[in-house]
Amino acid sequence: MTPNLYLDIHVLQTVPSSNLNRDDTGAPKTALYGGVTRARVSSQSWKRAVRQGFKAEDVTAGVRTKEAAQLLIDQLMKLDEDLDEKDALEKAIEVFKAAGVKIDKKTSETGALLLVSHGQIEKLAQYALSNADLNKKEIKKVLKSDQSLDLALFGRMVADNPELNVDASAQVAHAISTHEVVPEYDYFTALDDLQPKSNAGAAMLGSLEFNSSTLYRYANVNVNELIHNLDVDSAITGAVAFIKEFLLTMPSGKQNTFANKTLPSYAMLNLRTDTPVNLVSAFEEPVKSRNGYLKKSIEKFEKEFEISEQYLDTPELNVVLSKFETNTGAKVANLSELLQRVNDGLKEAIKNEDLND
Repeated sequence: MTPNLYLDIHVLQTVPSSNLNRDDTGAPKTALYGGVTRARVSSQSWKRAVRQGFKAEDVTAGVRTKEAAQLLIDQLMKLDEDLDEKDALEKAIEVFKAAGVKIDKKTSETGALLLVSHGQIEKLAQYALSNADLNKKEIKKVLKSDQSLDLALFGRMVADNPELNVDASAQVAHAISTHEVVPEYDYFTALDDLQPKSNAGAAMLGSLEFNSSTLYRYANVNVNELIHNLDVDSAITGAVAFIKEFLLTMPSGKQNTFANKTLPSYAMLNLRTDTPVNLVSAFEEPVKSRNGYLKKSIEKFEKEFEISEQYLDTPELNVVLSKFETNTGAKVANLSELLQRVNDGLKEAIKNEDLND
């Protein structure tokens, strides 16, 4: 059996007045935990921020869209200049039909969002132009290969054809505050620049809900699954890229209103061979303080980590990046050193466990 290898990522991050991730009423999302209301930021919103970070850093990222057929049409016409758009559309519909994915002929859209890599679109186009008779197995093979990093990490669910599903190698928890939060409201008005001086009233008024918090954020990566989706070298560089973007990116909800971009104050990375573990239990009893939540949150987290080690094997790697002194893990000076330690630790663990097979 292939040995287990998991990468745990724990982050504590303070966020000022903000509305990172809204619910259906426009209010910041919340969760009840430990009997009190917590600020919450959904895993979906943070994963999107990570995906956008990949694109900004020129890391291989896919496209999640209903316009997958149009992407294929554009690629078909790029490879065959004699092909007009009508013929390209028909061929694209044939390809997706053979793949078991329904395309609306009027809109040329898939019924649901589909995450595809640019490599998959290119290979689909090459296959379609080289083969008059489309083979379902070959098309499935193309749509399971050449995975982009976000596809390999976050997976893909295809309701039309589950055979095209890709198992996610990463899990991302909903971030929640380590303490109770109380909703606050910003009442605002807007003036018309051209209104006469005799009119002193506002042209618009409204209110916006917000909160501030110290968030506990957690994610893990199943390194074996990531290797399965990619390859050994790409899995190592991909895991390191994921850590970097997970630490540096934030959801963009109302960011122009609040300018709420912050950096983590504490990050712990563990490489485990037994099981991943979310340590949110450290905050089931909410942190209470009149002088800030961060320092007490770190203390509670590290105490919980020490307790968890009574149940778990000693991590292959345990590193901490923190603005405070730490009682657990090997402290590193900066993000670059942390990423290098993870890179080296993954290489060593894969070499020792012979995961190349």
